[in-house]
Amino acid sequence: MDFNDSPDEAAFRARARAFLEANARRKSPGARPGDSSGADLDLAAAKAWQLKKAGAGFAGLVWPKAYGGQELGPIFHIIYAAEEAEYDVPRGFFEIGLGMCIPTLLAFATEEQKARFAGPALRGEEIWCQLFSEPAAGSDVAGLRMKAEKTGDVWHLTGQKIWTSGAHYSDYGIVLARSNVDVAKHLGLTMFFVDMKSPGIEVRPIKQMSGGSNFNEVFFDSVAIPDTQRLGAPGQGWSVALVTLMNERLAIGGSTGPDYMEIMELARGLGVLGDHAFRQKLADWAVRFEGLKLTRFRTMTALSKGEVPGPESAIGKIIAARQLQEIASEALDLAGEYGLISAGATGSAAPGTTPDTTIFHHAFFWAPGLRIAGGTDEVLRNIIAERVLGLPADLRADKDIAFRDIAFRDLPTGA
Repeated sequence: MDFNDSPDEAAFRARARAFLEANARRKSPGARPGDSSGADLDLAAAKAWQLKKAGAGFAGLVWPKAYGGQELGPIFHIIYAAEEAEYDVPRGFFEIGLGMCIPTLLAFATEEQKARFAGPALRGEEIWCQLFSEPAAGSDVAGLRMKAEKTGDVWHLTGQKIWTSGAHYSDYGIVLARSNVDVAKHLGLTMFFVDMKSPGIEVRPIKQMSGGSNFNEVFFDSVAIPDTQRLGAPGQGWSVALVTLMNERLAIGGSTGPDYMEIMELARGLGVLGDHAFRQKLADWAVRFEGLKLTRFRTMTALSKGEVPGPESAIGKIIAARQLQEIASEALDLAGEYGLISAGATGSAAPGTTPDTTIFHHAFFWAPGLRIAGGTDEVLRNIIAERVLGLPADLRADKDIAFRDIAFRDLPTGA
């Protein structure tokens, strides 16, 4: 493991810091948002920042230059993200499109489509969402039921997606649908990209317990999509989706929100830092934090050497999301009756009165979603068990069975 930047990495980091110092405001100590969903951010400000970042060459760092990128290694993307995290800049609108959707297009779309869509997305002119999850499929993406039926050169999509982040402000989306029910579930899927303003698409925001409405239900009523907007071959949607999912799990491998340092300061202010039971929990969180940091350094070292990180990156998401949830819950317990009070509307509590638990309130309501997004804890544990530890694969009762024969109700009726 190499903790030092190479000369090229050090020079890039210096350029990134100079750009951020000149164009953004550094965060106040401890000012970490608990909800990175983008629900309460200013879209206009975010678009302006994305345009400025792209103009300075700090967007699309790993993309080909032909599509507006810089053709740098993934390590440079990580370096810039780490530096930007120290500044108060509008985020939350473009991560899915730039981190998951457009890379999928760059892998499977035509040259004309790449040229058309990559640039506007990079500059923040167009926003993309990812339409995978469905009410009946749960964590089993391959179990989705949205029908894709082809007539001539046009596909018609009918069904429902759920938990689609940003669908209400997105211009385009990538969507996975079932085009064949006579084969095993992984073999009957096809991927498309779709204009979110197409006739037959209805987006319904879901009110979250955190107060935001960033997730959505999206309904498709025989939405017409030309065959030219298909990504990959018919029936090869699972292979295309894996490209998207790998990017997703890497993108959300860590959590945003308060960590052990923030709750330590809260405990000090409340006068309970000397409590032995709390100090034991604090020590556990600090050890996990350092373990996660060193594991990420291993990933960064691999990227710096041009290697591809393995499935062990799933470890970070499992631990970080659970730790965020534990810390938020403990903080509200420490605050006692004041744990029910959030200073969210005003930003902070008055000195000498109630403790400011704002960031912990946000984290308390946001953290459970992190344990689902990008693969549930259970799915990721199976990945680690099978691909890292080499344990036997989970038994699958539906393996090699045609999707129409799986014992569920209301299956699609045609291919």
